[in-house]
Amino acid sequence: MSLYELFKSKGPSGFGYGSTAEEVTAGLSLEGKTYLITGCNSGLGFEAMRVLALRGARVVGTARTVEKAKEACDRVKGATVPLACELADPKSVRACVEAVKREGFRLDGIIANAGIMALPKLEQAFGYELQFFTNHIGHFILVTGLLGQLTDTGRVVMLSSAAHTRAPREGIQFDNLSGDKGYSGWTAYGQSKLANLLFAKELARRFAGTRKTANAVHPGVIQTNLGRHMNPVANVVFGLVGPLVLKSVPQGAATEVYAAVHPQAAEISGQYLADCNLASPRADGDDPAMAKALWEKSEAIVAALSSGS
Repeated sequence: MSLYELFKSKGPSGFGYGSTAEEVTAGLSLEGKTYLITGCNSGLGFEAMRVLALRGARVVGTARTVEKAKEACDRVKGATVPLACELADPKSVRACVEAVKREGFRLDGIIANAGIMALPKLEQAFGYELQFFTNHIGHFILVTGLLGQLTDTGRVVMLSSAAHTRAPREGIQFDNLSGDKGYSGWTAYGQSKLANLLFAKELARRFAGTRKTANAVHPGVIQTNLGRHMNPVANVVFGLVGPLVLKSVPQGAATEVYAAVHPQAAEISGQYLADCNLASPRADGDDPAMAKALWEKSEAIVAALSSGS
């Protein structure tokens, strides 16, 4: 138990900072349900897949390669289906969408868990900053492509982060999505996480009048391989203080799993959650105009990619 956990009480949901994915699904049967998780091969994605399969769900686990996905799925007891989904490669994402459709999977939930963080130098994909493209555009292609596969009560969970507060002051920099006009690894990461949050907000608006939901979650600060691009000094510090202040992977996976499967979360949509409870994003994280503008820009980006492929 971390020092922080000792002083952090549970919230209205009955869960809190120290709750684990197993704890938030205790007593639940997910027999007959199917979920898709990106980034299933390590960290939070693997733990979420393990727990959902433990509760009886079939889990479509995706990773950058089918080999990585299969290796992860083979380590899980339960029904799993490995698929490749390299989020920085639109062809790979579309192939994943088509594979899900071909198998006829009806999805009770999509957990958009995968991502990259704090790249030290500007990298691009198709002319766009790589974190924005991977974390947002890749998931945009995937989720919008699979909307027709969602059940009537399907849930979409976007892994955002409290780091969305590190996005540019003006919000999404629509005039600098390439990063060419200025780049900071953490600012670009924050922008991608703000994009994940705004995507969930706009998707929830489009789900209005249905029983489908879309939410964004902050998992907490966890030391996983997501931080592999951080400088060595930061990683050493994380290693020293981690046991005192950081969440464990089972704790980190709790909120995304809670949002995807817990009965309480069935009535929550268009929200930002942390520690398995409602939380408040920064002000423009609730900006419907920015969310709509991002959706329209994302559609334009995807259309251009499709015409060029």
